[in-house]
Amino acid sequence: MLKKLMMTTAAAAFAVGLAVSTPVYAAVPESEDPIIIVQNNWTSQLVLSTVVGKVLQGMGYTVEYAPSDSQLQFKAIADGDMHFQIEAWEGSMKGAFEKARDEDGMVDAGKHDAVTREEWWVPQYVVDKCPGLPDWKALNKCASIFAVAETKPKGRFVGPPADWGKNYAERVKALKMDFVAINVGQAATLWAELDAAVAKKEPVVLFNWTPNFIEAKHKGMFIDFPEPEGDKCAKDASWGVNPDMVNDCGAPRSGWLKKAAWKGVAETWPAAWKVMQAVNFNNDQIAAASLLVDVDGMSTEEAADKWIKDNGDLIAKWKGM
Repeated sequence: MLKKLMMTTAAAAFAVGLAVSTPVYAAVPESEDPIIIVQNNWTSQLVLSTVVGKVLQGMGYTVEYAPSDSQLQFKAIADGDMHFQIEAWEGSMKGAFEKARDEDGMVDAGKHDAVTREEWWVPQYVVDKCPGLPDWKALNKCASIFAVAETKPKGRFVGPPADWGKNYAERVKALKMDFVAINVGQAATLWAELDAAVAKKEPVVLFNWTPNFIEAKHKGMFIDFPEPEGDKCAKDASWGVNPDMVNDCGAPRSGWLKKAAWKGVAETWPAAWKVMQAVNFNNDQIAAASLLVDVDGMSTEEAADKWIKDNGDLIAKWKGM
């Protein structure tokens, strides 16, 4: 009888230990409602949001994707119209992100290891044509070499899509630069402009960011504008080089990359919420996701499948396995 009791106790202890060490998804999905993942109009976000969606689908969840404006998305997440955003960039989304978090109840779902920068950028060969780079004042002295028919005699800055929330016309005015900021309609146009300029070794200055596939394709450098100090550049005209205007600075040179979630995710889909919190990308992983589409020519779906195959250990870690 004692031997039988010892065996029963040992079996129970083993079962408890297994339950502690192994993730239990017996109750997944906790809700049949779909988890709605935000998708934006740049490559890494499209691929990595699909990666997360596929991981959650593999756990038994129903996943839907919803395209959204990069500024309006955070209020929609706060309201529960969408549930999860994988890439919130400090340089372009800080204001909208923090407003939705502080005023509307959106959840800051954690920061990635990736360090970001979003800024004006020139190919390396432009340095020979414009001495003093990457200083912004040196760039401004060379403004005329960037002129095109629609901007002469001023230089052209090729800006990002307008819905990315980057109003460089305000910076140009505040810093009294001899440039005209012209936004493109989509990210692909940025790279088309860059490839065309590089092929002819023509001067071009355009919006770029890191992590991004482009750093593996073309050598270049970000322009160094006055560094921001908290929110002073955007809110306090007396701060900075122009005492009469705000926005007289550049973007953070070491920006954060965060995730955003609806406050109801933790209660509605607890196991999925644990995965969302665990998801964490570094610069190389994000750049690799972009490269699969923008250089290797894969579709978003194909790129997500390959990324999952190549990063199985990391995904297992997200799931607590």
